[in-house]
Amino acid sequence: MDSFVSVFHFPPIRQDTTGTCWAFSTTSFLESELKRLGRGEVKLSEMFTVYHEYLEKARRFVHEKGNSAFGEGSEANAVIERIKQYGIVRESDYSGLLPGQIKHNHRAMVKEMKDYLEFVKEHGYWDEDQVLTNVRMILNRYMGEPPKTITVNGKSVTPREFAQNILKLPLDDYVALMSFRYIPFYTKGEYTVVDNWWHSKDYYNVPLDEFYGAIKNAIQSGYSIALGGDVSEPGKSPEDDIAIIPDFDIADKDITQDAREFRFYNKTSTDDHGIHLVGFQHRAGHDWFLIKDSGSSAYEGKAKGYYFFRDDYVKLKMLTALVHKDAVKELLAKFK
Repeated sequence: MDSFVSVFHFPPIRQDTTGTCWAFSTTSFLESELKRLGRGEVKLSEMFTVYHEYLEKARRFVHEKGNSAFGEGSEANAVIERIKQYGIVRESDYSGLLPGQIKHNHRAMVKEMKDYLEFVKEHGYWDEDQVLTNVRMILNRYMGEPPKTITVNGKSVTPREFAQNILKLPLDDYVALMSFRYIPFYTKGEYTVVDNWWHSKDYYNVPLDEFYGAIKNAIQSGYSIALGGDVSEPGKSPEDDIAIIPDFDIADKDITQDAREFRFYNKTSTDDHGIHLVGFQHRAGHDWFLIKDSGSSAYEGKAKGYYFFRDDYVKLKMLTALVHKDAVKELLAKFK
């Protein structure tokens, strides 16, 4: 890893038995942004965002009379929205672990919430306040209640005040990119996957060569990127810490917009994991990307919590990217 030019990031941490990679990767991304923007090194709480994401999923479930996805997955830009809405706290303020616990395990909690919401749907109990009160009770029992205030530099502040007045993250300055033909290029639209449960239409759609170029230029310019895409491929080898596209799948020269689209539509490329791109090097004729990963497979090799993604894997299998707008300002100028 020493050969990579990398941005500041905290050491990898595990998401344990949860489907919250989107929160771990994007929180790590925002921690790197805080450092880049001169706000210092602040370890943020992933689970503060996760807790409130479940509340918003339950709220939409009620509004849509059960016709809205409720699960563990989400997208990088959801973290931005939840911080705008609820604020954020430090990891030391809220870990989402009960006293004595050292690992996250959300299986029983998610099952209980799903079972409850199915009961609500079956009986038509669409009282939003009552539903959210009951979902909070479940969350509090498994994760603990998040703090309403925290102490920073001897002063009591709310999570929103901490985000807005102390961290001062420019939340409106982060943009999400994708590359699909189902809407015109250089327009914004919806990323059509289940984990985009609120049907966000804020994705900037660009051709593949510009999507890849934006990722490469951003990391080379000192910006990290929160990536989302497919990590269930034979070329991803946890024991070797690498992810490549093997020749028996498709040759590097044949990785085109069409090849990428084909795999998305036949569901061999799925939106199944969020990761944080933190470093870059060019070696042996290929671009290589240093990936910080909260998933369990990232700990099977020698580079605990990291993967090395080759350029072909990024081009074919990474489906979205969240980055600061200044890193892609020339690309954004093409949008009307």
